[in-house]
Amino acid sequence: MQNRSSSRAGLMIIGVFKLIKALALVVVGIGVLKLVHHDIVDVLSGWVSAVHVDPDNKYFQQVMTKLLSVDDRKLKELGAGSFFYAGLFLTEGMGLVLLQTWAEYFTIFITGSFLPVEVYLIAQHFTVVRVLATLVNIGIVWYLVALRLRERKRKLALSSRSTTN
Repeated sequence: MQNRSSSRAGLMIIGVFKLIKALALVVVGIGVLKLVHHDIVDVLSGWVSAVHVDPDNKYFQQVMTKLLSVDDRKLKELGAGSFFYAGLFLTEGMGLVLLQTWAEYFTIFITGSFLPVEVYLIAQHFTVVRVLATLVNIGIVWYLVALRLRERKRKLALSSRSTTN
């Protein structure tokens, strides 16, 4: 019984984590779409001055240079992509919080399918944040696969006991 309650707690933690990611992506999506038909550099310059960032900072300059190439079409694509991924995370998170077996398989598939891309991105541009995010996702997939295998083993043991009786 202890094992099942710890499994439920693990699923709840992963589910809440996925729901937080979904919420963050919805906020990003709304923010990006609010920038459509606005001068991004002007908007971000206003934000930067509000939080007192040095506009001559090299990182700020790099971001501003990249943003000059962003047009309304790219903003709409970014917004749509944010909502798409938010929908995936919302589906995973709600299913896991509701302890649905399909959600465990869905999360294994979705999260696992992103791992090669994450490893590729780390190889292209190493950052600690990317490595940590990839490790978290590997941990989630590992946990869910182990949970499914443990549950399958338990069901097989129960069915073999019932056929021997």
